Amino acid sequence: MVPFKLHGDRRCQGLAVVGRVKKALRPLREKGGFTPETVSHTITGLGYSKVRTYADGSGVGFLIEVDDYPVCVEGAVSPVATEADAFGGYPDHTGCEQPSGGH
Repeated sequence: MVPFKLHGDRRCQGLAVVGRVKKALRPLREKGGFTPETVSHTITGLGYSKVRTYADGSGVGFLIEVDDYPVCVEGAVSPVATEADAFGGYPDHTGCEQPSGGH
């Protein structure tokens, strides 16, 4: 399933969230103190309430639903880097979670 791309103001909003999240997670990555709980706590501390975190190999993955449009940010923090990308949800589905089924 390919997510919708963001355009205009929504793209700017998504890129701003990506920047805030990566900056906030940098100290956790540098100290090596990241767990699903610490990543969730850090992201919710930025004011985002719809956050899901999960163990992802040697790192921690996260998914943030920024608003009802939706503007979604998905990424991961690992010992090597913090990656994040913004998108606009999925076709035939509300919210930021990738749909599990198909047609």
